[in-house]
Amino acid sequence: MNDAEVFPQICRWHAVADASGLHGAVAARILAAAERAVRVRGRFVVVLAGGNTPRGAYELLRAARADWSAWHVYFGDERCTPRDDALRNSRMAASAWLDHVSIPKSQVHAMPAELGPDEAATRYAGVLGPVGPFDFVLLGLGEDGHTASLFAGHDLGLGPGAPSVLPVFDAPKPPPERVTMSAQRLSHTAEAVFMIGGAGKRDAVQRWRAGAPIPARAIMPSAGVDIFVEASILGPSPP
Repeated sequence: MNDAEVFPQICRWHAVADASGLHGAVAARILAAAERAVRVRGRFVVVLAGGNTPRGAYELLRAARADWSAWHVYFGDERCTPRDDALRNSRMAASAWLDHVSIPKSQVHAMPAELGPDEAATRYAGVLGPVGPFDFVLLGLGEDGHTASLFAGHDLGLGPGAPSVLPVFDAPKPPPERVTMSAQRLSHTAEAVFMIGGAGKRDAVQRWRAGAPIPARAIMPSAGVDIFVEASILGPSPP
């Protein structure tokens, strides 16, 4: 079985000039998706990425005009650290954006990762139980090819029977304990967008484009994925 059969992912690559262009393109894509979802269904269900890369996009959203009362916010993964830890994905998103707009607090669903991987995964799976397909999932890419907290050599949560949320132990980057949505749950979305910036991601991007089965390739919504990446690290198209 070849890699394409293992991860039959449809990719659309979008080169942007620099970090500013990356932030602007992704923020615009999120706002457009929200407008469509609210117009059609009266609500917008979005999954946010963590780390440093999306901060600039979140800061742009902070200044945007939107029907915030219709937004329902979830998180793709979280570090198992105290709730007020500045490194938590939920805290970064709150300080950059969510604390400054009028999304009802009851519609922002942080992962209770301070409870530890097993308990947090169980509780967040319960939160996701009544939630149908997401409207939009935002993801990043690690230098090792991971996305959310889905790491090579760990359970990615593939297939229709996979849990919606996975506990993570012994992660190859600190902290070792995390909680993450599974690849199957992250793929249950109308739109999935990756945003990738920084020279350190070049090797992972090239491996991805060459067909290597990195964890990012396990995200497989039926509509495919859109990948926004700084042109300087994109490189030539593979043969």
